[in-house]
Amino acid sequence: MISAIGAVASNGMIGLDGWLPWDIPEELAYFERMVEGAALVIGRLTYESMDVVPVDSFIVSRQPDLALRPGCTRVASVEEGLLAALATGKPVFVIGGTAVYAAAWPYCHRFYLTRIEQAFSGDSLFPPEIPVEDWPIHEELVEVLLERRSGKNVMCRFLQYRQPNPRPLPVPRCNSKPVCSE
Repeated sequence: MISAIGAVASNGMIGLDGWLPWDIPEELAYFERMVEGAALVIGRLTYESMDVVPVDSFIVSRQPDLALRPGCTRVASVEEGLLAALATGKPVFVIGGTAVYAAAWPYCHRFYLTRIEQAFSGDSLFPPEIPVEDWPIHEELVEVLLERRSGKNVMCRFLQYRQPNPRPLPVPRCNSKPVCSE
């Protein structure tokens, strides 16, 4: 099963200067708990913003000489990353950024999305083409948490959306054969 996880402000922002536009420790801790032990599919900019990257992380990048931390693998496409992540046998999470979410959502069974009910300045938006509002909400938890930069409390809605009909991943092809034996 393929899942995605992220957080979005009420004005659609998901990032600022390579990180989050807010400072809500409990929201970040939720993210870390959810992806612990999973294989991750990560965009290059998101990867570069992370202090710790677990093994079995698949970094989507067009840069063939991208220097990676031990346990990380560069992949040329989201689909390649998802196939490689699934091959680990671990749960799979897509963790961003914008372009990776946009490419991965058709394959996702679930999207764990924290809706932060406050606007924040940012430079990265949640992809508008992801129709999570059309997906059923499987779980919802609402908490009021302290946003440390502003010192204000903010409502956070921890939602689990389920996509009714995720698209199957394309079967890899090598030399016109349906399965590669590399």
